[in-house]
Amino acid sequence: MSRSAASNAPPESSSAPRRPLRRLTLELFGIVALKIAALVLIWWVVFAPQPKPDVSPGAIAQRLAPAVSAPPEAHP
Repeated sequence: MSRSAASNAPPESSSAPRRPLRRLTLELFGIVALKIAALVLIWWVVFAPQPKPDVSPGAIAQRLAPAVSAPPEAHP
């Protein structure tokens, strides 16, 4: 009687796990791809190279020059 129960098992049961594994694999690759895209976006926003400052002598002299104050008669 146990022979007939074992032989009545559907033959598709051995191939059934393949579909969920394929789906799981695709979902995991999708999650990994989204995480990589998120990390690249964060790097681009936070750590992307900023424009280099002007280091010409004229620009530095203008930065270091004393501020122009208003004439004394302008203050009450």
